[in-house]
Amino acid sequence: MIMRVWRGWTRAEDAAAYESYLLDTGYVGYTSTDGNRGVCFTRRDEGGRSEFLLTSLWESWEAITAFAGEDPSRAVFYDEDDRFLVERDLTVNHYEVFAAT
Repeated sequence: MIMRVWRGWTRAEDAAAYESYLLDTGYVGYTSTDGNRGVCFTRRDEGGRSEFLLTSLWESWEAITAFAGEDPSRAVFYDEDDRFLVERDLTVNHYEVFAAT
């Protein structure tokens, strides 16, 4: 199994709206892709900004490519992300999962 990790930041006042937007876009995109084994979307408010950390679990590189496209190291963005995000990782990190419950 492979864990995919991405981070982005919004202004604190946009955080609740971005949460809702993520549930309508990213969450659906992740969970509707064959080979997805779970997601965890988190938020941390600090200093007038909100950090979003999205982790997802995938059964294979083929499943990640089905979600992310031919370059799985590139982050996936949706139409209105520019409206919310003040900073974002353009790439993602992948980790081989060797133990999980």
